[in-house]
Amino acid sequence: MNRSVIRIVAGILLVVFGIMSLLSSLGIFVGGIDFLWAVLFGAGGALFLYVYMNNRANWWAIIPGFALVGIGVTIVLELFFPHTRVDWGGMFIVGGIGLAFGAIYFVRREHWWAVIPGGVLLTLALMIGLTPLLDRVGLDTGGFFLTGLGVTFGMIAFLPSVREHTRWALIPAAILLVLGLSVMVADSVISQFIWPIGLIVLGLYLVFRVFKQQ
Repeated sequence: MNRSVIRIVAGILLVVFGIMSLLSSLGIFVGGIDFLWAVLFGAGGALFLYVYMNNRANWWAIIPGFALVGIGVTIVLELFFPHTRVDWGGMFIVGGIGLAFGAIYFVRREHWWAVIPGGVLLTLALMIGLTPLLDRVGLDTGGFFLTGLGVTFGMIAFLPSVREHTRWALIPAAILLVLGLSVMVADSVISQFIWPIGLIVLGLYLVFRVFKQQ
């Protein structure tokens, strides 16, 4: 990026900052400064992503890039949707960092370890965003988090690049999935249907085995 482009971008940002400040002072767009901060964070994130695109060896730049974009999106959503029950900050900032780790794996398959923090953070972001819905249907958020961890380890066990080295992940995946699903539905309305359906399925399976052996 040459100096001319940098000066043009800086000039445009100054003009936008001035316009937003003026509109905010006149009471026309009270959230103008907040919107400007969102643009600046988004621009900062785009700059880090440009650093990566310019040199693929700089994979580390993906993390601050996605994080800053997530902060910018959060500011915009809180500005235009201030009365929602959704925790935009927790969902998009944490989720943005989680997506960054996922992107690191997709661009550098040898860094399979990035799937673990990526899955943990994305699960946490989904849990934060879906908390009102989970509470409404009676699903435990802690169980949801454990289930997400189980899915994450299950993905590690079948990564196409290092499949032969990650079968160990099936053990924590199974434990976390069973524990998470049990905790998540323990006190919910769904649990009232799980055991009856499970007994029906098991009974039909036993009957099917008897007829199959004849």
